[in-house]
Parts: sequence; structure tokens; C-alpha cells
Amino acid sequence: MAGRTAREEQVSATRELILTAAERLFAERGVLAVSNRQVSEAAGQGNNAAVGYHFGTKADLVRAIARKHHVRVEAIRVRLLERIGDSPDVRDWVDCLVRAVPEHLAALGSPTWFARFCAQVMTDPVLQQIMVEESMSSPSLQRIVEGLHGCLPELPADVRAERSDMARQLIVHMSAERERALAEGTPTPRASWHDAATGLGDAVVGLWLAPVTTGR
Repeated sequence: MAGRTAREEQVSATRELILTAAERLFAERGVLAVSNRQVSEAAGQGNNAAVGYHFGTKADLVRAIARKHHVRVEAIRVRLLERIGDSPDVRDWVDCLVRAVPEHLAALGSPTWFARFCAQVMTDPVLQQIMVEESMSSPSLQRIVEGLHGCLPELPADVRAERSDMARQLIVHMSAERERALAEGTPTPRASWHDAATGLGDAVVGLWLAPVTTGR
């Protein structure tokens, strides 16, 4: 029993090393530019097949990285939702939408790679679908989307879909840009992740409440 426990701990530690190395490399270089062998080497694994052994395909590895973070992000969203109840205010729902990941990144300390990892993944159609599936499996995110849409019943379905895409792009890539600036030691418009989320929330609220122009 003790031997199995030690073995399980070793496997868990190895998986964590691989996840951390892969997230960093994918964030800095792009998913398609990084091989499983490079991930294994960066994780300090002598066996170049370690990634395949522990995770399977690169898509499986991407999914594992996403799930590792989504567990913590989900907990933050649940807490944010508890504060607003059934609010009729668009800003309350947008804050639940935009604040969870920045708060998670702030808790991780510096450097982080998750925001840039997400931005890299979202540029690949196949991998993007993995991230969308993982995100929309979140009960809290589904509740946020329902609450936000409930505050905007007058928006046509096509406009709603378009603005959802716009908001996602803004949230993902602005977070990635801030994370990159912090890693490189360059100035950022906001002093903290909390303040960055506030500015992002302002922009996303403006996006959702913008007029709908037709017939031009």
C-alpha cells in the first residue's frame, strides 16, 4: 500500500511538472510550434514519450491545462454570483463574467501563463472548440450568460451572438496582453489585476449596451 501511495505521488508530481511546462511553452511560443518532446524536456523528463504516456494527444494536454485552472475559476464565479443574486443590472453580470480569471491570475502571483495560453489556444479552430466546451460546461458561466441575456431581451439573436464573440475576444486577449506586459516588465495601463478587470468591465458593458444600427 505504501509503495502504491508513493507511486501515485510520483505520477501526480510528474503530471504537474508536465502541465506547468506545457502551459508556459504554449503561452510563449504557440501550441502548434511546441512538440511533445520539447514539453517533456522542459518538464525535466528523460523519457520523451512522457507527455503521451501521462496525457495522450496534444489536445488532451490542452484540455488538462484548461481543467486545472477552470476548477479555481469556477469557485470564484460561484462566489461572485452569490453576491448579486437575481440582479437586473448588466454591470453586475458583466463583473461576474470578467473578474474571475483576473482574480485567479492575481492569486497565482507572477509570472503567470494562463491568459496567454488561452489566447494562443483560441487562435486554433480545433483547440478553440475544446476551450469553449470546457468553459460552457461550467454551471456558473451558464448562469452568468442567462442572467446577462435576461437583462438585454431586446437584442436580436444575431446581434447577441456577435457581441458574445466580441466580448470573448476582448476578455481573452486583453488579459493576455496584460500578462505579457507583466512578464516582460513593461508598463501597464492599470496597476493591478483588479483594476484591469474594472476597466475591462467598463468596456464590455459599453459593448453590450451599444445601439443596434440597421438599414445603413
